[in-house]
Order: sequence, then C-alpha cells, then structure tokens
Amino acid sequence: MIQHCPSPTELDDLELLVSGAYAPLTRFNEPGSVVTLDLPDGVTEAELVDPEGLPLARVSPDGSLEPLTHAQYGPFRRLHLTPAQVREQHAGATFVPVVDALTEDDLAELRGLGRLVLLALTGTGTAELSPVALVRATLAAADLLDDASVVAVPLPAHGDAGADHALGAQVVGTYAGGDPVHALPDRWLSSERSERVETGATFPEAIAAIVDEDRPAREDQGLVLFFTGLSGSGKSTLARALMDLLLEQGGRSVTSLDGDVVRRHLSAGLTFSKADRETNIRRIGWVAAEIARHGGVAVCSPIAPFAETREQVREMVESAGGAFFLVHVATPLEECERRDRKGLYAKARAGEIPEFTGISSPYEEPADPAVRVDTTGRIIEDALDDVLVALDEAGFLHLPTLTGAHA
Repeated sequence: MIQHCPSPTELDDLELLVSGAYAPLTRFNEPGSVVTLDLPDGVTEAELVDPEGLPLARVSPDGSLEPLTHAQYGPFRRLHLTPAQVREQHAGATFVPVVDALTEDDLAELRGLGRLVLLALTGTGTAELSPVALVRATLAAADLLDDASVVAVPLPAHGDAGADHALGAQVVGTYAGGDPVHALPDRWLSSERSERVETGATFPEAIAAIVDEDRPAREDQGLVLFFTGLSGSGKSTLARALMDLLLEQGGRSVTSLDGDVVRRHLSAGLTFSKADRETNIRRIGWVAAEIARHGGVAVCSPIAPFAETREQVREMVESAGGAFFLVHVATPLEECERRDRKGLYAKARAGEIPEFTGISSPYEEPADPAVRVDTTGRIIEDALDDVLVALDEAGFLHLPTLTGAHA
C-alpha cells in the first residue's frame, strides 16, 4: 500500500477524526463536508504517515479510517487529549474555547466560573498566535486562574468561515459532553479576528512576553524576499543587489537562495521537467521558511512560473511565522529574449530545450505581487528602488533608495 503524508490541515483533521472529536463525522470526504483528503492521482487508498514517516492510519476508498497509532511528536503533545479522556478527567468543568492570548479582561470574566478547561484551538490557520505560542499563553493564563486545565485541540481552518464555525462548535460540544461552554465575546472562532492589541487591550505580564515574542515588529520578523520572472528578466541581478545592500547595512542574518545555485547544491539530479522544477521551488520554499522561522532574511530568485507553487511557498513561510514578499520582475518576453545572455531562448526556439518557460512552457504572472518591476531600459539602481520603496512602505525593511527618484 502506498504511503502518503497529508497536508497540515489534513493531519489536523485526521487526529480529530480518529479521536472522535468530529463525531458523528468519522471519515474524510463525506458529501458536503469540508473535512477532505486529497490523495495522489490514481490512488484511492493509502497508509497515512506523519512528516517523519510514522504510519498513523489507513484510509479506504470511501474515506473511512483504520487507526494505526496516534501522533507521538510535537510540542505539548501531552495536552492533546481525546474527548473521552477529557470527559473522564474533567467532568463537571466549564469549557472555554481559546483562539488567542487571554487579556486581563478575559481573565476577570473567567474568574468565579469554578473549575475550567481551556481548549486551546491550535489547528492550522485558525489562531492569530502560532500554535506553540497559543498553548504557552493559555498555560500562562491557567496559572493566573484558580482552577484551570489546558487541552490542545488541533482544529484547523478549511477556508469556509461558516462551515468552520459550525464544525468548531461541534468539536467544543463533543469535548464538553454536556457540561457548560463559556465563549468569550466576539472571538470564539470568529471569521474576523479582533485586533485587541491595537484597541487598548492589555495582557498580564507573563502572557504579554509570549505575545511579544511570537508577534515581532515587522522589521524584526523573518522575511522571504521572493523574486519571480522570466529567464533574463533581471530578477537575479535585482536579488543580488538587494542582498548586497542588506549585508552592507548589517543587523540581519541574510541568505541567498538563487535558482542556479540551489540547483547545484540542493537540487542536483533534478531535471527541468515541470514536476522537477516544481520540486526545486518547493525545496527553496522549505529552506526559506526555516530561515524565516528563526528571524532571518532569505532572498530567493527562481523563475517559479506557476502560481500554485508560489502559493505553496507562501503558505510554508507564513506557517513558519515569517512574511512573504513577492517581487514580480515583469520584464516582457521580447526584452528577455533580446538579452539572451546564455543563449537559452535561441536553443528553446530551435527545440533543443523542451518545456522552456515563456517559449514551450507557460509563465503564470502573479495576480497580486507586493511590487511589480519592469527592468526594460533601466539601470539596476532605478529598478531596485521600486523594491526598496515597497519594502519601506510595507514596514519590512528600511533601506535608502539608490537614485533618489522616489524621495
């Protein structure tokens, strides 16, 4: 049987299906359900494994599951209890779903409610804080309450606010098992998160320290600068020039992930087929996300012709707590082909290079890049200023422009 590692959202769903938290839902791909599983083309059943290859369950063609073992790794795994375990240990408590750090006002509201179970809803794409920080902040809140326990529930988002809210209510009800549920106003699985820090809400000191660590100012946040464009567009030149400026300024850890360099060292052996090119981009994205996770700046300059793969990289970076800044170097094909310093376009036109982006393979222009730059007829300093201004306006990096044209 083929092994398959589901997406982060699917892994969260798998845990909740197997634990009974989604009851009466017990399988993937029920008609009308947002709890779905995408298997590789042609595959109808598989052994589902975690990212380290641990077999978790077998899935049948109808989406039903045969559990093999539970997830065993990850921060605060001990707090991932099943509904049955929670009801056995905490019957009679009041259950409080938590999607963000609790404020002084929240704690004041919870005091006097008796024994509490704080359900930290840590699933993919649901909380403002990272999953680890949300559990840490919830544990800190429990220490400030008279009698409170914390349970981590990996309830993910599926991109449908109404369905997710209903599913969340169902999960919380399953954990509570008939005991009271106390929802904090306006924040329980809301489709629009409240910006409490900006509206004057205050956190206790212990919780504030966790929030500050997890939500650094933009200029301190891990950052991936992702230049995409046709071969010969000038993206690598712009990326190198920006890299030099960052190194000259100092103060940040900066790593270059140039497309050609990555192919030599990280993706040696890959061909230029569509599948291998996309694998190369995902490898760049994974490394860049890890750099951003630790507060560094990664400067990437692959062609990255397909929107879906660029979006996958964005998701990797943002899941790691970093910011993704997409630069579309939109130099037209005619200009790129005119330059053709490596002679690649001529070979592609002659049929010597199959699946060449812009000639025999498409380039999908980004619909919403952070900045779009055309290098036609421009010196590098002038074109780079477009990027520098956009970075400054977004609050990520504050570097002086090179020509003064944007002052």
